[in-house]
Order: sequence, then C-alpha cells, then structure tokens
Amino acid sequence: MSYSIAEAARRSGLSIDTLRYYERIKLLDPPARDTAGRRAYSDDDLNWLGFLTKLRTTGMPIKSMREYASLRRHGVASAGRRKALLVEQRRSVAERIAELQGCLDILDYKIENYAQVERKVLGVEPGMEEISA
Repeated sequence: MSYSIAEAARRSGLSIDTLRYYERIKLLDPPARDTAGRRAYSDDDLNWLGFLTKLRTTGMPIKSMREYASLRRHGVASAGRRKALLVEQRRSVAERIAELQGCLDILDYKIENYAQVERKVLGVEPGMEEISA
C-alpha cells in the first residue's frame, strides 16, 4: 500500500512540513515516488513514523533520534548501540515518571487535605466551595 504525503500526514498525526523536515534531516529515508514524482509512503514508512513519534513523546532529542535512524540503516551490526540508546531513553523516562508521580502524590495529598477541611471545619460537602492553595 502507498500513501500520498497528505494521507501519510493524516495517518501519522504529523504535519506535511514535519514529514518533509524528517526527510531533510535524515530521520526518514526518502520515500518512493509515484509515476508523477510525488512521494509515496509505505506502511513501513508509517510504522517508522509512529516509532519516531513515540521517541519524541519520550523527550528523546532530535540528535539522538538522528543517531538511532542512522544506526538503523546499518542493520543488525548496530543493534547494540541502538539498544543502548533506547535503554538510556528508558532510564530518562522512568526518572520523569517518578518525578511526575511525586507531583501527583502531592496533589492527591492536598486534595484530600482540602476535602477534610470541607467536611470537618466548614461542614460542607466536598466540591461545594473553592479553597485556594
């Protein structure tokens, strides 16, 4: 199956400009071209774009993504380094999750504290009044 750049953008959730940018910075290999010379993206291209999107969502820097994409072109010989990049990114994500969990714990504590204030001190049901931090 092949997709026009507009369809690839729609399916990937990326803009047409982003697709062209990814191609220009070599995150994405140039897609095949149709008989009219227009880009024709494959299902493999869309799967790769999906993975790139996940890497960006994890906060992986473009520089690291470019290294990963370059290594990917070398096949199995680069598997160790690609794995190392992913392990490092996973560590970074785990640290962010722990930090966010700490923030969530504080929010839960404050919300419960204010719920107790509403019940005990104000004598109202939770949600009836706003209490500022």
